[in-house]
Amino acid sequence: MTAIQANTMNIELWQSIGAIADNEELMSKLTKYAKKLVKEKKDPTLFTKDEFMTNIEEARKGSTMMFDSIEELDKHISSL
Repeated sequence: MTAIQANTMNIELWQSIGAIADNEELMSKLTKYAKKLVKEKKDPTLFTKDEFMTNIEEARKGSTMMFDSIEELDKHISSL
């Protein structure tokens, strides 16, 4: 979606909200629907407990590195 399209949608949304703002029943319905949409939105950064544990197990299978200091870690990261 382009910035212009997003801006147009935002304007339309606020105009629609303004049109029903004086109607308590419609505002109540809108609020409930907005809450439902928020619940449907899945945050891609969240894991279920099973996904998290699977990631931990996969990480344990890989090679590991140990550093004696944060400076050594910084040098290693900088060299990548």
